[in-house]
Amino acid sequence: MKGIIYGAVLARLTQFILAAEPSRPRGVGPDHARFYKATDLFTCISNPSTTLSPSQINDDYCDCPDGSDEPGTSACSYLSDLSPSYASDFSSDNASRSGALPGFYCKNKGHQPSYVPFLSVNDGVCDYDLCCDGSDEWAHVGGVKCEDRCKEIGKEWRKNDEQRKKSLGAAGRKRKDLVAEAGRLRKEVEDRIQSLEAEIEGSVLKTKSLEAALADAERQERGKVVRSPGKGGKLGSLIQTAKDRIEELRESLIELREQRDTGKFRLAELEGILSTFQSEYNPNFNDEGVKRAVRSWEEYAARDRPAIGSDAQDRDLDEIAKPDSETGIIKWSDWEEGEESDVDVLYKIEEYLPVAVRGWVDQRLRDLRILLVENGIIAASSASGDESKALTDARDALKAAQDSESNLRNELSGHKDDLAKDYGANDVFRALKGQCISKDSGEYNYELCWLEKTTQKSKKGGSQTGMGNYVRIDSVTVDDDLPPNGKGLGSGVRVALRYENGQHCWNGPNRSTLVVLACAEQDEIWKITEEEKCVYRMEVGTPAVCVINGKGTEAETKDEL
Repeated sequence: MKGIIYGAVLARLTQFILAAEPSRPRGVGPDHARFYKATDLFTCISNPSTTLSPSQINDDYCDCPDGSDEPGTSACSYLSDLSPSYASDFSSDNASRSGALPGFYCKNKGHQPSYVPFLSVNDGVCDYDLCCDGSDEWAHVGGVKCEDRCKEIGKEWRKNDEQRKKSLGAAGRKRKDLVAEAGRLRKEVEDRIQSLEAEIEGSVLKTKSLEAALADAERQERGKVVRSPGKGGKLGSLIQTAKDRIEELRESLIELREQRDTGKFRLAELEGILSTFQSEYNPNFNDEGVKRAVRSWEEYAARDRPAIGSDAQDRDLDEIAKPDSETGIIKWSDWEEGEESDVDVLYKIEEYLPVAVRGWVDQRLRDLRILLVENGIIAASSASGDESKALTDARDALKAAQDSESNLRNELSGHKDDLAKDYGANDVFRALKGQCISKDSGEYNYELCWLEKTTQKSKKGGSQTGMGNYVRIDSVTVDDDLPPNGKGLGSGVRVALRYENGQHCWNGPNRSTLVVLACAEQDEIWKITEEEKCVYRMEVGTPAVCVINGKGTEAETKDEL
């Protein structure tokens, strides 16, 4: 009961205050109402030296140099810094000729109040986007009557505003997820760097060890006693030569047989062509060249020709072409295990020594030989054969270790460079790098790959055209009207991505793209324009640049969504 009484009293008090407060002239907003309270005299807002009678307010004649006496008409709409003087009493040097008021004030009850330009007052057009209550057309010029639509427009605006707020909240959550993903990816890079540094330390130690092993193997190689190519002295050399020669003949036989088979196939093909020609040509055709060719073919076909290879010959050739290890006709092992050479005997001397002494004697003999070779007293081992397997293995192992270390260092350098790159506030673009979005726009398909490239492809076919490669993150200032669906840049400072050095433009520069970003719930290309020849501009929405409740560091404004 007390609440009902209190509400009634409050309502009556409000009515009393409103009744006591003088009404504002038409077109005056609450921010400027204080200048119109006086009832006996009106002072021009920007020119206090000029005073008027209250009856001169909204009399459709511009008396004040700043136009403040005509807040509800278009009489002073011409005022600007570039306009010439209009009335003789404006000749004072101290008179301000800039408009003092922002425009005609529309209350728009049920929606949001706003100002319309004075030029739009009583112009015969209902400006419902700014003045939904129709009060800007109070004179009904030309019989135009603008009904009050603020209830419907306000309801739709509040509905869209609620949707925009929900979308903004969803975009903020998605940006939070992107920042978390970017942090995880950065942590992976940092962990990999630590792992690589540890691996490189181990690789350096391994490389030094293998370098020492290779040096020792090379030293041992210089000091070894080289045996002859075959076993058993001169007989062994002869056997090895015969074995190599037979192998060469076998390979030549196989190659020659392949050539024969190819020639046989081509001959059969040519004979088939000529036979067809002989049977299908027109004998009444009077061409001596053709007739001679036919007669020559008939004579050739009538002659007896020996067959080129038979099945029996092919079987013999197959048997001959088999390796000796398969046929067993020549057992080279029986000949290779023959007499021992002088060098073999020299190697076997150590076998008669005690085990404890054998290694010592062998090492001393090798050291002595190496000393003599290094001082030029005797020649090093001649290259009568390939180097030992131990030396080859040592060299291959060192090269593999060096290549592995080089790869590790290159990977480490790449990861360190990656950490030093600018991925935007909170590293947020790290989570988007490499992902692509596209837009179908007229006769082209456009594609944006985050922090990589922009491309254009004609729907008529052909290859992609590079519109630029990613260079850096930048910022630009924009001043655009935000559409009702929120898919626009709005006004303020925006994050931008620069893509340069694209495919060369005929008779022009290399293509480049400026990608201007604004807050949106989804990654989406909104608009593509060509500002200059082969200089493109993309307007793109993404949650990566959304700033919710002041959190984040991108330069964004509240009106984006």
